[in-house]
Amino acid sequence: MRIILLYIVGIFVTTNSLAQAVPATEENIPFLVTFGAQSQTAWGDDDFVQTFFFIIPQTWKKPFFIRVFDPDINNTHDEVNGIPDTETTFTVLGGNGAFTHPDATMANPVGNFKSGTKLAEKTFDGQIRYDNKWYNFGPFNPSEGELVPDFKGYLFKIVAHGNKGDDGNLYKYFLSSDPNENKLVEGANAFTYEYSFRMWDDAGKVSHIYPFVNDKVISIKINMFDFDNDGKVRIVSVAKKSEDVKVSADNVWSSSIHQISEREKNSSLDIQLIKIKKSLNNNVVFYITNQYGELLPFYTTPIGGIPKYPYNIKHKSFEGGK
Repeated sequence: MRIILLYIVGIFVTTNSLAQAVPATEENIPFLVTFGAQSQTAWGDDDFVQTFFFIIPQTWKKPFFIRVFDPDINNTHDEVNGIPDTETTFTVLGGNGAFTHPDATMANPVGNFKSGTKLAEKTFDGQIRYDNKWYNFGPFNPSEGELVPDFKGYLFKIVAHGNKGDDGNLYKYFLSSDPNENKLVEGANAFTYEYSFRMWDDAGKVSHIYPFVNDKVISIKINMFDFDNDGKVRIVSVAKKSEDVKVSADNVWSSSIHQISEREKNSSLDIQLIKIKKSLNNNVVFYITNQYGELLPFYTTPIGGIPKYPYNIKHKSFEGGK
């Protein structure tokens, strides 16, 4: 699959500063999740790899850190299957090809998906040293990333790879200017093309993912894996009050096609995941393509802000065609 290289020069000034957290506060997602390579896909991970990109604006000149919360496999947050035997390798990459290499932005980890220059790497297992704690990658200088002019910034990539084992690693990221606490890198943002995450357990919870739609998109195909019929999924946008999305059952993919109006172009969509029933440990995977099969990015804080449907629109009726 191809991706759309977005022409969004200067647009990041409108994003919320909490874009540094992955998942972001606005998304209301408990954790990212990556399982070990010997896991059953029915546990909610289709390929045991997750890739995120961080955008560091060219105006930022200071070192920064990519912090990982609870990177090991243990009982505090993780989904342990018997004895914790999973190893997860986190790799930070920059330099030429980190983003622009074709294999870097596929929905599935094939070929050289760890393209670019390796800047840091660490493998975590069942040790408890970092259980419920932060681990720092860095410091990195912005110039170590891949300069992508369309983003007016340097792109860095972090790949979480479940090398072996059959447990689920639940974790979070934070892009920070400080090694000891979460401090913002002003103007930064994060995005992915395939999103694997944990749902809330309690009924009534609503999570959000925010794909960006550029001006070339006329329809989208929403692909969802292992939702377990756990509730409802709907689209809200500047032009849609609520449009239902076909949900997937256990260990299978579902897909549905949705038309994009002119008003929705160059904006984010709000894909809402609404828990209907109480259930434990439901993990789900999403990716979205346009009418050409090109992948759309999910920004952790939506470009242009959270889309709101204009409820105050009044419709006028006309008689006699006038």
